[in-house]
Amino acid sequence: MAEISTQVRLCGFGGQGVILAGTMLGYAGINDEKWVAGSNSYGAAARGGTCRADVIISDKPISFPHVVEVDVLIAMSQKAYDVYIKNVETGAGIVIYDEQMVSPKEISGLKQIGIPATNAAIRELNSKQVVNIVILSSAVEITKIVNRDALISAIEENVPERFKALNLEAVELGFKLGK
Repeated sequence: MAEISTQVRLCGFGGQGVILAGTMLGYAGINDEKWVAGSNSYGAAARGGTCRADVIISDKPISFPHVVEVDVLIAMSQKAYDVYIKNVETGAGIVIYDEQMVSPKEISGLKQIGIPATNAAIRELNSKQVVNIVILSSAVEITKIVNRDALISAIEENVPERFKALNLEAVELGFKLGK
């Protein structure tokens, strides 16, 4: 029987919270009672350099814990989009990108959805710090890779108390944008 899994790559530049968003997605997968594997990569220039967080979420045990062909790409910067777009499975993959930060290429057979994550975070929450959570929760709403409550629980359980309220507002904003 084939393994039912989804390979997710979140990407952007250092300082955008890409690694944190990947971690939250992983915890959400665990909360959703799924099998999860993850890894991170960021360049030598941690702030400003391209970085990524890979998360595999599966209904069955994961036989190879690294992303091979991206099912869902969440792109927060143009440079990261340009680097990782080639890894998305054409015909079956989906790209969710920040409209303010990424100008997508026209790629036949690839569904690409722009989310105004940066603009909405600044306008509605007065914070650029939670753009990562806004776009992550938009992606969860669009793809249903984990359920909403699993993501909310991941934030509640893992974000420091002083940032919790803002991040929970960001989750709700992202769900709204993803509809």
